[in-house]
Amino acid sequence: MPSIDVYNIEGKKVSTVDLKEEIFGIEPNEAIVHTALVNYLANQRQGTQSTKTRAEVRGGGRKPWRQKGTGRARQGSIRAPQWIKGGIALGPKPRSYKYRINKKEKQLAIKSLLSSKVLENDLVVVDKFDFKEIKTKQMVNAMKNLKVEGKTFIVLPTSDEKVQKSARNIENVKTGSINTINVYDLLKYKKLVLTVDTIKKLEEVYA
Repeated sequence: MPSIDVYNIEGKKVSTVDLKEEIFGIEPNEAIVHTALVNYLANQRQGTQSTKTRAEVRGGGRKPWRQKGTGRARQGSIRAPQWIKGGIALGPKPRSYKYRINKKEKQLAIKSLLSSKVLENDLVVVDKFDFKEIKTKQMVNAMKNLKVEGKTFIVLPTSDEKVQKSARNIENVKTGSINTINVYDLLKYKKLVLTVDTIKKLEEVYA
């Protein structure tokens, strides 16, 4: 069972916490992570792109010239796809790109990424973010004390307005909660910051 040091927002070590092997100590499954990522990105697509067919563009009601005897190729409408300003053949239409993957696959992808954060020493555990007010400087100082740099994803046990609004103006820092954690954010942000309560909830959900 892996264990990790726990720090306070002043950057001082206060304790250690044991991490469940089946969540933070598995061998990462890259194939499942890729499957879950493709699914997530597909589900984010709006699918609102649209082109007009020859039936939808304006004009072209009259046959441009007679069928035979002109020496030119036969044409039925000046709004056929081969004409300038004609309709688009086989173009995109509004559609949904959403599809589902197995719940166990999603969970395995999350556990694989949590385990990889531990293996790569990119996981930082804080006892709690006890902010009295909404202030960006508090979060900047906390991250400096914790020696967390670069792209950072902070996951809270529940939504916390003071912490989330204190972090929202910091470049390359994102906050989230247990119910919003996803494969994309875990891959995009190198450093992962969890509180002790977040770890407990993750172990309840994914155990």
